[in-house]
Amino acid sequence: MFRFESPWALLALLFPLLLLGWRFFRPPRRLALRVATVASLERLPRTWRIHFRWLPVVLVTLAWTLLTIALARPQRGQVQIKNVSQGIAIEMIVDRSGSMRAPMKYHFRTQNRLETVKSVFKEFVFGDRMSRLAGRSSDLLGIIAFAHYPYTVCPLTLDHDALNFALDHVELITEDSDENGTAVGDAVAMGVARLQDAERTLAAQTQRDASAYHLKSKIIILLTDGQDEGSHTRSISEAAELARKHGIKVYTIAIVTNQDLNRGLVGGFFSNGMEYDTTDIENLAKTTGGTFHTCDSADALLDIYREIDQMERSDVESIRYVTHHEFFLPFLAAGLATLLFAIVLNLTIFRRIP
Repeated sequence: MFRFESPWALLALLFPLLLLGWRFFRPPRRLALRVATVASLERLPRTWRIHFRWLPVVLVTLAWTLLTIALARPQRGQVQIKNVSQGIAIEMIVDRSGSMRAPMKYHFRTQNRLETVKSVFKEFVFGDRMSRLAGRSSDLLGIIAFAHYPYTVCPLTLDHDALNFALDHVELITEDSDENGTAVGDAVAMGVARLQDAERTLAAQTQRDASAYHLKSKIIILLTDGQDEGSHTRSISEAAELARKHGIKVYTIAIVTNQDLNRGLVGGFFSNGMEYDTTDIENLAKTTGGTFHTCDSADALLDIYREIDQMERSDVESIRYVTHHEFFLPFLAAGLATLLFAIVLNLTIFRRIP
């Protein structure tokens, strides 16, 4: 991160421009010596001193610029993150299959389910006063997206700006893609694998020993609008057992359609006009100590995140501060050297004889 401690000093850079403008646009001076013609003067030989008579002016202008930059005090900063010893590691697993293209309202506008999920998750991470979400500033966060196969969108990180950038690039599977599907079990298993190594990830980012960290909780938030369609690595029940073994809670959220009116005949719901049996992800949450939720709108999804936000809070908030290193000395030294060189030239080579 680069900045100027006193950026107002940069206004002094306007002075050479004003001086140059005055020099070119000032009223013409009266000649001290009147001659009939200057043709004879133009035929006089031009020496190298005449060709380079502009050099002292340029050097003085350059020296002024360098000294002005030094006065503004350029600094380079480095963000330090400390005291994140009892935070929470959260892996967000989001469905990006074709069914997530269905419309959903978010703050008086309609967009697809995936975009709504992304928008609400950002409020959960960064906080939003209107949504009554405090944000997760001290938590280690990561994102996994899945359809027929899962992949890591953003590894676990304390740099939530990087997380935000990565989330913006999660896109729906195209309608004619061979990857369309819903591999819930594989996605959860990948999330468990990422969270197993969370302490080492946190230690690497804060440049401390992994033994200094004990994460209060490791959780997965799974959000999908479809049933598992045959995971390649692990079934949902196998992924649930794996999460339980490593003490990872899974909060499952099923996006449904009109959940109050369209209750399924076998205890499930409807999603995109098809019956949606949520039994497997309900058991996934129950097995791991998490909770199961359904939502049919952005408001309902926000309610779920508020509930999770209250249940999973850090004991210790992270302290972020910036250390700045001064870089004005090179500019100061270069400016003084350039100014001295210009003065020497004016007193010797380009000296004007009275």
